[in-house]
Amino acid sequence: MKNIEGITEKLETGLKNLLDSENWKEYLKTLSRFHQYSFNNCILIKMQYPEASRVAGYKTWQSMGRQVRKGEKAISILAPCPHKKTIEVEKEDGTIELKAVSFTTYRAVNVFDIKQTDGKELPSICNSLIGAVENYGKLREVLAGVAPVPVEDEDIKGGAHGYYSFAESRIAINRGMSEAQTIKTTVHEIAHSMMHGANCDREQAEVEAESVAFTVCQYLGIDSGDYSFGYVASWGNGDMDVLKKSLAAIQKTAHTIIEGIEKGLAA
Repeated sequence: MKNIEGITEKLETGLKNLLDSENWKEYLKTLSRFHQYSFNNCILIKMQYPEASRVAGYKTWQSMGRQVRKGEKAISILAPCPHKKTIEVEKEDGTIELKAVSFTTYRAVNVFDIKQTDGKELPSICNSLIGAVENYGKLREVLAGVAPVPVEDEDIKGGAHGYYSFAESRIAINRGMSEAQTIKTTVHEIAHSMMHGANCDREQAEVEAESVAFTVCQYLGIDSGDYSFGYVASWGNGDMDVLKKSLAAIQKTAHTIIEGIEKGLAA
């Protein structure tokens, strides 16, 4: 329990620090490398080993032909432990019914980054995706397949790069943009279509969609240096519950899009 309490304290500190724009960008860079992990574990990895790029447990590294070097400090993260039990439930007629319920607890586990190990060379996680803009046509085709609504090119007036129309259930992407801008905008609008309805908070929705686009572009190796998250700190007056919900939604959406891209490019 002591380990769990210590990790919880780290998480609270990490969450508060995220409200700074530069810290937000650094967190999203971590998320791009560990999109399959929960936002809590991404924060924990970032705080304990900022340069981490690929983590695994001690025995997992051994199974891949690598050995954790003696004296390396472990990275503590949270692992879910699913449980099932049977409880008694009283029905309306007063009789007792047995009901199976599921619940999850968490325990602290140790992982290590690849830079803390020696041994067999491993293939890069993103090897087939780095420079994916050079495979521009295929990537656009894959993104169109990932999107839950049609994606259409359009001559958009007024300078907008793209938009998601909730009423028409479609995404429009401005013609004539650079490849990198087109991919980034497409991911941004796909994020809107997956995450946001007609009555959402527009400021929060823009940061969430931009955060997903930043994460996916980082994963693809597309330069994201000019991104700005200037109004992160204004969300819900710094309410941690609002931030946690957004982080969970960003992580889930980025993971869904990246997973779809991986499957599409491999097909």
